[in-house]
Amino acid sequence: MKLSVIKHLTQFIEDNDEDFVVETIETLEHLTEVPSLKDEELDVIGELISNMYGALEVHKMVKEGTPKKEALNNFMSRVLGSIDK
Repeated sequence: MKLSVIKHLTQFIEDNDEDFVVETIETLEHLTEVPSLKDEELDVIGELISNMYGALEVHKMVKEGTPKKEALNNFMSRVLGSIDK
């Protein structure tokens, strides 16, 4: 996951609508079922999906009243904390 990508996607959600990102996730998840995709391609799609889910989570925190910068930092802390375990 990349914080800069999540931040950019979070701004996109604020400017537009989270439904665009949700539908994109669904489309990318459907694409992962193509049998001819290479591992590298699946990795890229997986990274995109992860960043989009992260942006949705950050957006949810912002809607609940957390300042955007704090929401981004809290989310990344949780991600890094789960990796360390």
